[in-house]
Amino acid sequence: MGSVAESRSLADYRPDECCAERSSFSWRKNENVWQPGAQPTKCPAIPPLDADIVILFANANTVRECPSCRKAFTETFRMPALWWTTFCRKSNGYFGCETTSDTWTRFLVKLVDNKAQHQWYKLNIFVRWLAATQQTIVLMMDAPPALKAKMPVPLLETPSKQHLADPYWIYIQLIEEVVGLQDEAVWTTRTHVRNAEKRRVTTASPTPNYAYLHDLARHIIHVSETLDLTIKTTGSVLQQHTAFMQDGSRTLPSKAAYRNIHERLLFFEQMFEALRCRASSNKERLQNEIQLAFNVVAEYDAGISLEIGRATQSDSAAMKTIAFLTLAFLPATFISAIFSTSFFSYDAGGGWTMSSKIWVYWAFAIPVTLITCVLWYFWQQNLSNAWTTKHRMDTTRLEMQRLSS
Repeated sequence: MGSVAESRSLADYRPDECCAERSSFSWRKNENVWQPGAQPTKCPAIPPLDADIVILFANANTVRECPSCRKAFTETFRMPALWWTTFCRKSNGYFGCETTSDTWTRFLVKLVDNKAQHQWYKLNIFVRWLAATQQTIVLMMDAPPALKAKMPVPLLETPSKQHLADPYWIYIQLIEEVVGLQDEAVWTTRTHVRNAEKRRVTTASPTPNYAYLHDLARHIIHVSETLDLTIKTTGSVLQQHTAFMQDGSRTLPSKAAYRNIHERLLFFEQMFEALRCRASSNKERLQNEIQLAFNVVAEYDAGISLEIGRATQSDSAAMKTIAFLTLAFLPATFISAIFSTSFFSYDAGGGWTMSSKIWVYWAFAIPVTLITCVLWYFWQQNLSNAWTTKHRMDTTRLEMQRLSS
């Protein structure tokens, strides 16, 4: 395999003005200093690639839309055509490689700040490694400003000569950055969950902020999703790294350097696993708070309904009293109407006399009144017993249905 400078030919590209802002850094063994590249003014904007390590920043969408740049990047870095496809552009994580020792990966991290505002942090990387010259060219697409500020120093440590013989040395630097980002994402969401637990609603007058809780749940779901993909991506890196070192056609300058890189990748994978456990705990704790809020509101509503029931019961008792008084006076009135007899009379002198048959009125009115009250009492008792029996049967039926399910 030849050098990178020999692998590209840009003679046929039209020298238009540069279609996008790009920057680069280069590092040489004999100098041991990172040198920034000149800002390109022509299209395609690819700097000289004759250093031992080259880092190039570019915007993937801009390169994708520029035919000259896309052709130059594809031929220079031997990028597969599928890298430019829509499903790769929209993916939330992957790792790929070819037997030419070219690798490409994508990490996606969702960061949530103290105000529950979020931003997506994307690492979209293509790495070309040449075994003959042990050159490493890192193409970083759509790098966020925070990442560009760390490149090349302090993010990339100065590699040793033994590490340069391994095309996966760059991943221990980049994945360490992803570990830090995922750690921040997980623990920030944990802080929000803890704040929600401290602000638990009370049964006095519950007013839970359901919109905030469900919005936080959405963030935690995204964090868990990106963590799952990050673990799988790191596992793919480890798998391909093992296959690379087991290839009999390759020589291993330093087994210690290989083990160092592999063990570091294994450690990062374990860190991602630990963060995923924490993210799962955050998710369950938040679901517990949401369920508690629902239960507290339901309990409060049940209390209000109970008070309404008691008030209705009091009104019903008053109505019963009025009905009873009406019932008590109704028989006597009825009997008086039937007889239509005047038991009292007034004479011309202003006096009044009472009939000697007044006992007939009481003889009929009192028994009828008592009989009516007794009948009303037993009728109410029968209604109450019937309602209690029906309620008990309904409760038993529901309990049997719950046990059978």
